[in-house]
Amino acid sequence: MTNPTRKNPAKDNSTPPIVGIGASAGGLEALEAFFSHVPLESGIGFVVIQHQDPNYKGMLPELLQRSTSMKVVPASNRIKVKPNCIYVTPPNKDLSILHGMLYLMDPVNPRGLRLPIDFFLRALAEDQHERAAGVILSGMGSDGTLGLRAIKENAGLVLVQEPSSAKFEGMPRSAINAGLADIIAPAEDLPQRLTAYFKHSPKGLQQEPEPILALKSQSALEQIIILLREHTGNDFLLYKKNTIYRRIERRMGLHQINTIAGYVGFLRENPQELDLLFKELLIGVTSFFRDPQVWEQLKNEAIPAIFAAYPNGKELRAWVPACSTGEEAYSLAIVFKEALKKVKPHAEFSLQIFATDLDEDGIEKARQGFYPGNVSADVSQERLDRFFTVEDNGYRINKEIREKVIFAHQNLIMDPPFTKLDILSCRNLLIYLGPDLQKRLIPLFHYSLNEKGVLMLGSAETIGGFTQLFKPVENNSRLYWRIDNQLKMLQVDFPIKYFPVAALARDEPGNARLMIKNPIFNLQVLADQLILQNFAPAAVMINAEGDILYINGRTGLYLEPAAGKANWNIHAMAREEIRYDLAVALKKAMQQVEPVLVSNLTLTTNGSPHTINLIVQAIQKPEALRTMFIVVFQAVPSTVASKQKVKSSSAMQKMLQEELQQVRDELQVTREEMQTSQEELKSANEELQSSNEELQSTNEELTTSKEEMQSLNEELQTCNIELQSKVDDLTWVNNDMKNLLDSMEIATVFLDNFLNIRRYTTHATHLFKLIPGDVGRPLSDIVTELDYPQLLTDAREVLRTLVYSDKQIVTHDGRWYKVRIMPYRTQDYVIDGVVITLIDICETKGLEAKFLAANP
Repeated sequence: MTNPTRKNPAKDNSTPPIVGIGASAGGLEALEAFFSHVPLESGIGFVVIQHQDPNYKGMLPELLQRSTSMKVVPASNRIKVKPNCIYVTPPNKDLSILHGMLYLMDPVNPRGLRLPIDFFLRALAEDQHERAAGVILSGMGSDGTLGLRAIKENAGLVLVQEPSSAKFEGMPRSAINAGLADIIAPAEDLPQRLTAYFKHSPKGLQQEPEPILALKSQSALEQIIILLREHTGNDFLLYKKNTIYRRIERRMGLHQINTIAGYVGFLRENPQELDLLFKELLIGVTSFFRDPQVWEQLKNEAIPAIFAAYPNGKELRAWVPACSTGEEAYSLAIVFKEALKKVKPHAEFSLQIFATDLDEDGIEKARQGFYPGNVSADVSQERLDRFFTVEDNGYRINKEIREKVIFAHQNLIMDPPFTKLDILSCRNLLIYLGPDLQKRLIPLFHYSLNEKGVLMLGSAETIGGFTQLFKPVENNSRLYWRIDNQLKMLQVDFPIKYFPVAALARDEPGNARLMIKNPIFNLQVLADQLILQNFAPAAVMINAEGDILYINGRTGLYLEPAAGKANWNIHAMAREEIRYDLAVALKKAMQQVEPVLVSNLTLTTNGSPHTINLIVQAIQKPEALRTMFIVVFQAVPSTVASKQKVKSSSAMQKMLQEELQQVRDELQVTREEMQTSQEELKSANEELQSSNEELQSTNEELTTSKEEMQSLNEELQTCNIELQSKVDDLTWVNNDMKNLLDSMEIATVFLDNFLNIRRYTTHATHLFKLIPGDVGRPLSDIVTELDYPQLLTDAREVLRTLVYSDKQIVTHDGRWYKVRIMPYRTQDYVIDGVVITLIDICETKGLEAKFLAANP
């Protein structure tokens, strides 16, 4: 959200809306698809940031120029961003921006993990606010997600390529999983959505820091607040109007709705838009160790001072309201561990952190404790190694840190606060709230903190005029010590479940200025609220199980949230001094119509005793509340309390005796039930311990198996490579042998031990009627040209004696062949069949016949 101390770029008409585009692997194709669909006169300046080899001279400007008519140039130092131009980051440089002017910087790490997209998008968000847009295209990893968070925080627009259309979906998927994308579409469809948004709001959004809304807009704005309250149960009336209006106009720009009244109609027709607007208003943007100097001051000064004020072994309590996705809470736990190790390495201090937020999705992500790999931009390597584990291209919080934080859903404005705190970190929330609400929360924080407690605020937040409640740790510090001031306890405005909503502004132009300055409220509603808050006793409505359904008045003196998971049951929240009496009174009220009165109960707050009367009554009317109970906490002045004690001493004694007997009976029953429950719990605990050990053992086995499988996989890959090499060698050997046999023109037949055909050469088909399908058949089944009926007999004899056979055989057509039958020996000298070779000796026989004829 816009910081009032910054220059608002919307006032500089020479700077166009600026779009930062991040891409990595597979990004060239996506960039070409994107820019080929951008209109020439879009009026937008584009900055492309891509992961590049620092030693490679990139050609991206030349490649992109082929896809667009806009001017594409490498970014240079102090160049002013102009409309309808594309600026490309050069290799081995990080890019930043100030007042619409680009600046080149040397990267901190020339090699290794670099996040140039996050670096630029963060700078762009800080510089251009609502006039900035971030686009994430194809790429691996999670670079760009943190930058998009900053864009979102400053009410900018976030567009992400549809992962299924990207060559590499890592970066788009990371942005979508973080819940940051306003528009998800293929790369070629994003320009049309982008230009339509800026065409609807060509100068960003509102130009003035605190715009005075027109009368009709004010009325429509209040209607939206009513719709949000009806749909979500949360009241945004006391938020800064400018904050709400900026978010509303951003949603209007996405839907191209020109009037806020038109957006009201759109909300009523589309309830899902209320959910999206609600998440917009929550502004769930945070990061690890934001404002590092504040965390260092907390670690080196505030926490050691807290240690010094308490004995060894003390459990400290902390509260982080508006924790979003948990980074602030985990940062606090990490800093506490570091401070403890540094200041008191042998001490046994512990810290319990309660982290709350309105956004249930954010709370769920915080509970998982998993963050993308680009958190390394905010967390040092030392902290990553010590407090995180690497998992699935990201980091998960270690168990020792996760166990220190309890996450719960809570409305800071309407739900009771946590108390007895040593640290309260409410950072970058007050800047979104109106002055009246800020004035209510600061005393509430004072009430929640212990005497030596410390309050942490954001860099743009202060305690305002409450200098009598807090003092800064140092000058200009955002850490404040609590000042013990008992008189100011009476001014704490405890949260309640009801807030008045301003009446809708009427349409009289003459009353516009007066109504904007002093909105009309329902007099009866205000009077009823004033009486209930200041004169009526504090009370709560509960059901038969004790769950709190409604709170009226200031109940902080009697009820407080219990440690652990948020529990809105009165038996868990009641102060210890009245817990038993409340349980007994509630049990009596279930059995009778008349109210149950428990008089003169004593509570001690900050060392001062208070006397109260406790009234519990079952509700009979109206019918809808018939099963409910009302519990009233009635404060009794000290003088009245003493007189009542004197008057009713004898009656009280008799009643106490009756109650004592009843308590004894109930205690006996309770003791028996407790023993039974204890045995069951003990048994269940043993089973859980056994199951836990089995799970741990199984986990260790799975881990070992995983490592073995990885090792085996690597070995198999190595073996596969070796086998592939041998297959290649055998292929060459087989080719050599085939060519050798073919070149010798010798008919050869290979038989196995059963005289079945194993292989044959091409020339063998001239003597045997062989076809490829004959492999595996007995040689006796094959027709032959040889006049050699003893062929198989001789082959079996060779197998038996291992002595080769060599005969001259004639064919049926008068051709002569030398038939040699030899044992087939493997390399291991194992006999595995026979080899029959047939050599044509017709020419030799012809010469022999001529010789015999010439020499009878």
